[in-house]
Amino acid sequence: MKLPENFRRAVRMLAPYKARLVVAFIGMIVTAATEPMFPAVLRLILDRGFVAKPTIALWMVPVAVIGIFVLRGISTFTTAYMMTWVSSRLLNELRGQIFQRLLAVPSGFYVHHSFGGVINSIMFETQQIVDMVRNVLTSAIRDLLTVIVLLGFLLWLNWWLTFIALILLPLTAIVVRLTGKRVRRLTKGLLTVNAELTQVIEETTRAQQVIKIFGGQEYERRRFSERAGELIRYSMRMASAQAMTVPITQLMAACAVALVIVIALMQSASGEATVGGFVSFITAMLMLLTPLKRLAEVNGPLQRGLAASEAVYALIDAPAERTGGQVLPARVRGEIEFAGVGFTYPGQARPALSGIDLHIQPGETVAFVGMSGGGKSTLVALVPEFLAVTEGEIRLDGRPIGALSLASLRSQIAMVSQNVVLFDDTLASNIAYGDEAPDPARVLAAAQAAYLQDVIAGLPEGLQTRIGDNGSRLSGGQRQRVAIARAIYKDAPILILDEATSALDTESERAVQAALEALMRGRTTLVIAHRLSTIERADRIVVLVEGRIVETGSHARLLEQNGVYASLYRLQFTEELSS
Repeated sequence: MKLPENFRRAVRMLAPYKARLVVAFIGMIVTAATEPMFPAVLRLILDRGFVAKPTIALWMVPVAVIGIFVLRGISTFTTAYMMTWVSSRLLNELRGQIFQRLLAVPSGFYVHHSFGGVINSIMFETQQIVDMVRNVLTSAIRDLLTVIVLLGFLLWLNWWLTFIALILLPLTAIVVRLTGKRVRRLTKGLLTVNAELTQVIEETTRAQQVIKIFGGQEYERRRFSERAGELIRYSMRMASAQAMTVPITQLMAACAVALVIVIALMQSASGEATVGGFVSFITAMLMLLTPLKRLAEVNGPLQRGLAASEAVYALIDAPAERTGGQVLPARVRGEIEFAGVGFTYPGQARPALSGIDLHIQPGETVAFVGMSGGGKSTLVALVPEFLAVTEGEIRLDGRPIGALSLASLRSQIAMVSQNVVLFDDTLASNIAYGDEAPDPARVLAAAQAAYLQDVIAGLPEGLQTRIGDNGSRLSGGQRQRVAIARAIYKDAPILILDEATSALDTESERAVQAALEALMRGRTTLVIAHRLSTIERADRIVVLVEGRIVETGSHARLLEQNGVYASLYRLQFTEELSS
């Protein structure tokens, strides 16, 4: 039988651990070899001990029985320990491969993959693959060897009775084959529902304030209950499909045992069988049922593992961002040129950007404004190549960014986004994020430049205080200032500010705006802002409408033109006055 490719792929990952696998396999061989020893000893005891003149020494009985189980215990422990050691490493390797790929996939990856599904694959589906490999290998070697050894012993005892027992094997194979396809189909459904349930839990945890303020508790309970109920239904259907093999196998075994007993009684009447030989045969035959049962049940983890492997290997094989490219000098001048740039999101007919021609000088501050959906964030995302242009070319200091190393390109850029992302680490580590050897003096200076002195003073351990999941111990404005301090610490020649002061109150905004102005001095800065009052002093303002540049110039010049920018400015100014 040809094994599925995903199973063989998982097995190939065991190559670094072959020495320990060999030890585990030797343990399995020893375990299998001990199986017929007990019925053999039992035969000797009955035929030579339970007679008028015993021909077996009494001391040999406990020595033989205890010796068998000691040997079996050592081999079983060795096998279990080594297989657990190997499978835990395999699990860690699979999770590591997924995690490494997640660090390398482009930003668009998460358009088609939910966070819950990814977490489910890392934590649950990888375990299914490991269980598949461990159970299949163990059964294929230990249980198959046990069956072969016991069958050999049975043939030696009584070939005719063994022939009757062999009827069990092909019937068991038929049962396994019939249930296999159904189990795999059900497993795929179970994994899908499990991923959906994980997504519900992840969203509910992340959006607890929104749920409470908008009264969404009942809706979330219903979402959870529906998926949890569906998970139970899939689990029960899978359990039913798998459990069918056990009673059917046992029924076939009972029929075989009954037939063997009848034939043995007939042989005993004619003097062809002894009591010891019969008891030994029945004992060995009953011992045969356990490995046969395990061989039948291995189909369950095999099908679950194969179904899980599709999702896991799809993540591992997901296209990564490009590698290679030219390495930039330590610090670029910061000249950026958009030449006929266009971008269309995958699956969309209408381009998000088209015909963008823009030349930004080193150290120039350029602000991008326009109505929502105009293409501002998309345009800025093209510079660090979070998105790759579909038309035209972007150049940095005259070099096409498509020919540059991504790591080298992004090392020249600092970014502050409206969606602040912080890590469950110390405040200092968040400010110096990405620096393997952070400079405490630079960290403190960056924090002070971002007006974080009051935050540091209010934390029990100052800069060394852990700030919680995504900075949960900080306010929205404080979190934004930490993000600004991170950009200040990086000291990159290109700065991207995407609504960098959106979460600040008026007092904090004034303080941080002063810090940002100092930070922007001498750096090429791309600013996205909805509050036009924050960009009045930009060197140039670019107005985007439906993915095209419709106006460009200084604040004063654009007001004089009385075009789109002037209309936006008057509208916003009127709203601010009315509020």
